[in-house]
Parts: sequence; structure tokens; C-alpha cells
Amino acid sequence: MGAISILPLPYRIDGCDYFAQLRPLAGAVFLDSARVHGAGGRFDLMSALPVCELRTHGAITRITRRCMSVPSTADPFELVAQALATDLPRAAPSESDWPFAGGAIGWFGYDLGRCVARLAPRNPPSQVPDMQIGIYGWALLQDHERRESVALFTDAVDATIRRRLIDRLLGPREPEAAAFRLESPFVSNFDPVSYAAAFARVQRYIRDGDCYQVNLAQRLSALARGDPWSAYLQLRARMASPYSAFLSGDSASVLSFSPERFLHLAGGRVETRPIKGTRRRCATPEADREQVRQLLASEKDRAENVMIVDLMRNDLGKSCRTGSVRVEKLCALESYANVHHLVSVVSGEPDPARGPTRLLADCFPGGSITGAPKIRAMQIIDELEPDPRSVYCGSIGYISAHGTMDTSIAIRTLVCDGTQVHAWGGGGIVADSDTQTEYRESLTKIEPMLEGLRAMSAAPALRSP
Repeated sequence: MGAISILPLPYRIDGCDYFAQLRPLAGAVFLDSARVHGAGGRFDLMSALPVCELRTHGAITRITRRCMSVPSTADPFELVAQALATDLPRAAPSESDWPFAGGAIGWFGYDLGRCVARLAPRNPPSQVPDMQIGIYGWALLQDHERRESVALFTDAVDATIRRRLIDRLLGPREPEAAAFRLESPFVSNFDPVSYAAAFARVQRYIRDGDCYQVNLAQRLSALARGDPWSAYLQLRARMASPYSAFLSGDSASVLSFSPERFLHLAGGRVETRPIKGTRRRCATPEADREQVRQLLASEKDRAENVMIVDLMRNDLGKSCRTGSVRVEKLCALESYANVHHLVSVVSGEPDPARGPTRLLADCFPGGSITGAPKIRAMQIIDELEPDPRSVYCGSIGYISAHGTMDTSIAIRTLVCDGTQVHAWGGGGIVADSDTQTEYRESLTKIEPMLEGLRAMSAAPALRSP
């Protein structure tokens, strides 16, 4: 077992103050509870300077250590497990009550699931890695309940790097990020007519018995320039979420404000929290209460949620002890800054022999953003959606060297690739869905992000091609 050293740091109520110091470093990542805005998250987790990086494009994963890069065609999830075992000393759970003891942080993009659904590679492929994971030998963690901050180091980080990191964290404040602005209106890859045609195709598949539900998404893109960190800070003030994240990459930055937990593993228990059913918040209390009433009374939204709960029970059953999977909460109301959701909670007791990366792979991608049955729904999505989903509907989070894991579903997520910013919005289509309602809902979920970007840019409104 590797030794863990923990250095107390001054507590800062806003984790962005610390991350601003780390952001210029290679591989900087920030899993942000956004507690400062009352979203309810407990822990902030941030790091930089990974000892190993894994980037997957299609069938090839490049594994980079000490400036040497090696390609592999092996299962990306298994490669992450191997890198954790190779690059980090395994930490004993009793060494720290912090949730992370060094480990993997990054994104697992939706298209990693293509092999599960037996889908051919996208042509052209996304320029953003399907998976970008760093193996980090240290982290800064904040506990907003105990109001504590620490820098946690494993033996993988030498004394020189430790000193450099501490000096940076406690040193002079970094310059403000350059402003971010849109250079064009957002353009959707589905205009209302093409969306209606795809919707009708889904409805036909449902009538023919191919599937029960399909999550159909549209991508919106705009030209942009400036520092994505600036955009993150301004959007965070509008739409705080306990599973927010800012991830730096060579070819893209990922900004996520997800409300949805995918898998949380700790203490011999795994939990997933699928979301189905959404209503936008209203300006007046009376109108907002009416939105809640309609959501709770919606048979369609409840049916969608129950379908995904059944799917997640099946997925968890692949890695959990027989009989341990249970539904702890069904279609409960949760309210966020901009929307109300119906959220369910499913839990189980994982088989320790399978490990967290195999548990993640067995459930990937999340059923709430595919449909049911999952594989057929993914095949239909691939047929009908014009562009790759990239990070969207994949998963963002960490896998610790001492066996814990926490990941989100990458919804309410932006990808900035240097010249453009991309946003996605989708919704589950079932037999009694209405075309116009579903089209509007797919935009309602992300409209606060688009409004925020326009506000900081004074950019024109959405248009279709």
C-alpha cells in the first residue's frame, strides 16, 4: 500500500479561487460542487500535472507517460484500470476519510459505448477525444461541510513537484481570464422539419416494437473566441449544479453543469440517480408551483422515469451481488436553479472482484440518455442524429486509487474546441410524445446556458440552418 501525505490549506468557500491558480498547468481538472451558490454539493476536487494520460480516438487509445506515447487497441476502460495499477500506489481506504486518494479524473465520451451497441465508427470522427483521462498522484480537496481544505499527495509525486504546487496555490493570484464571446449565432443540426422527420422515425420504431423509448438530441454550435474558463465562471453563477466540472484538454475544454449523478461507489455500495421529467422554473411562486404540479401529475414523465429505472437495475445487476439491487426512491422531485426534475435512486452491492472501471463499463452509457432497450436505442440514435455526441451523454468524474468512484452524466455540457462552442439538448421520446413539445423541451434544458453565453457576448439568438 502506498503512503498518503495530507497538507492542510486555508479553506476557501469558492473552489474557483484555488483552481484559478492551477488552471495554467497541464491537464488541469476541476470537479466543482458549486456549493458557494447553494447547490448542495459537499466536495471540490481539483488537480493538474497527471503522471499518465489516456486519450481515445475511435479504436485507438494513446497512453502517454514522461513524453512517451504508446498506442493500444484494448478496451479503454480496462486501460484505465491498468494505468491506475501501474502508475499509482494503491491507497488503503483507512488512510484517509477524503473521497479521493489519487487516481483517474476526466471524461468518458458517449461514443465509447459504440462497441457495446455494435456500431461502426463515425465518419468523420469527432476531433475531441472519445475518452480523456489523467492519472493524478495528488489533488486539492475541499469539504464544504467541515470547511476544510487539503492538498493530498501520493508517492507518485516527488518533493520538487509538491513544493512547486504548494507555492502556486498559495502564491500571487493569477491574471483574470480573457473574456469569452460568441462570434456567430447558434446553429442547430436539426431544424424543426428535420427534427420532426427523425421524431416520426422514432415513433415508427416504437410502434413496430423495436424499442420503448429513444433519447433524441440536437447539437447547437457557434463560432467563439476567448478563454473558456471565463465562460465557466459566468455560467456557474447562473446555473450552479453539484456535478459541475471544468476539464482542460489539448484539443478542447469541457464545461459541465450536470444535475445528474451517474455512478457513486463508496463503502461497498453503488448508487445511480437517473433523471427523467423536466420543467423550467418560473419567475413567480404561483407559476413555479403549477410547473411542479404538472410535472408530478405527468403520467408520461413518470413512465419514462420508471423505464430507465428498470434499465439501470438491469445494468447494475451485471456487477452487483444477486438480490442486492433495489430502488430507494422513485420519481422524486428535485429543484435546481433553472429547472425541476423527477429523480429516482437505484443502489446495489458491487462484486469487489469486478472493480470500479468494470462497474462503469457495465452501465455505460447511462440509460437516461439512450433509451430502452439500450442497445437498440443507441442504434437508432446513431442512425438519426447527424453528428457525434462527443462528451455529451458520456460521463465525467473520478475513480480513486482506494476504490471509490463518483461520476456524472454529461448533460448541460459545453465543448469548446478552439474555434467553436457546442451544446446539446435532448429528451426521451415514447409512444405518446408530441413532436413540438419534445423539440421545445430539448431546448428548454440548455436555454439557460445559451442565454448566458449570449449575455456575455451580445450575440444574436438561435437560428436553424
